[in-house]
Amino acid sequence: MTVTVIGAGLAGCEAAYQLLKRGIDVNMYEMRPDKSTGAHKTGDFAELVCSNSLRSSRLENGAGLLKEEMRRLDSLIMSCADAAALPAGGALAVDRTDFSRRVRERLTGFEGFTLINREVTAIPEGRCIIAAGPLCSDALSEAIAALTGQERLHFYDAAAPIVTADSLDMTKIFRASRYGRGEDYLNCPMTREQYDAFVDALLSAEAAPVHGFENSAVFEGCMPVEVMAARGRQTLAFGPLKPVGLTDPSTGKEPYAVLQLRQDDAASTLYNLVGFQTHLRFGEQKRVFGMIPGLENAEFVRYGVMHRNTFICSPRLLDKNYRLKSKPGLYFAGQITGVEGYIESAASGMLAGIAMAHDCLSLPAPDLSDMCAIGALGIYVSSGEGRNFQPMNINFGIIAPPDRKIKGGKAERYRYVSARALEYIDGIKQSL
Repeated sequence: MTVTVIGAGLAGCEAAYQLLKRGIDVNMYEMRPDKSTGAHKTGDFAELVCSNSLRSSRLENGAGLLKEEMRRLDSLIMSCADAAALPAGGALAVDRTDFSRRVRERLTGFEGFTLINREVTAIPEGRCIIAAGPLCSDALSEAIAALTGQERLHFYDAAAPIVTADSLDMTKIFRASRYGRGEDYLNCPMTREQYDAFVDALLSAEAAPVHGFENSAVFEGCMPVEVMAARGRQTLAFGPLKPVGLTDPSTGKEPYAVLQLRQDDAASTLYNLVGFQTHLRFGEQKRVFGMIPGLENAEFVRYGVMHRNTFICSPRLLDKNYRLKSKPGLYFAGQITGVEGYIESAASGMLAGIAMAHDCLSLPAPDLSDMCAIGALGIYVSSGEGRNFQPMNINFGIIAPPDRKIKGGKAERYRYVSARALEYIDGIKQSL
């Protein structure tokens, strides 16, 4: 028995692994590198096109809980991410190249795995998981729209620049993680005067044209820094440039604002400007970001870019296992379903892959509840009328609340919900 998986991104690779480990052959179609997208740079498996961070590892955070659930269910993406991890304080960041290499090696190690580098322009016959991603090609997008009879939705996503370590002025930069949790980040402190000058330059900088772009179509989790700045002069100081939990050793005080740089490769030669997604013209990025202390002579190996993301109206189309209700044997996975984020995409691929495997093996369909993060995501994207459906990161708001009153603050409630979710996962994993 063979299943077609379209897309070698995080969701497609996770779905393929869940099928292969259960003895089901996979034909994976990936159009890259022969035909690229507006954001990808390589033909690698599970390429991280924006940040190299998979977000928080703490169980008081929804992303931390989701990652731990996936580990306990034998996730390919989590296994490879943990093996390729870089220092990142309380977050999980990875070396992009090492991470992609590990994913490819694990999948190509299965006898039943076949990679076909070709664009898919029509919905294949037979069992199929469409994990083509939010940058799905025009031809396949049109085929999906024709099949579902739904208008395609979209929003805009942005990526942050990456600079070389040896081009930074370390006399102006200090190492630290927030609240004394190690020294995993480089920090560029700014005075009030430097911050004001930077904001002025940012607000007057020239943006690159994006066809059909409207600020209202920007996903909040990847808001371009110049769009944030336009919302108010102090927005950045309370957002990506917030200095909370950091002390500048040269002054012994908390700076007015701080840009954090996160390690982007294992050799510590590249750093990502945290929270600085942008669609400014490349020359403007170099000029304006070069005003930040320590970045005056920074060498940009990747400028920030903005691209269109496409997703379907999942509440009208999918069940909670990401199966298309109108067509047996066809599943979707990844950001095209309306989950948002690397880990969320992989989690949807995991559940779609498991559900497809159960379908192939004539087993009962998985029935995960919103007691766990993986189940809550599937329920979110498949619930409601879909009239105002928008992409969603994992968060405790969509997970079932505590069934009793929990003493203490929000962190205590979240720890309780996480412990309950992991107990739930441990109890059902044998049935998956």
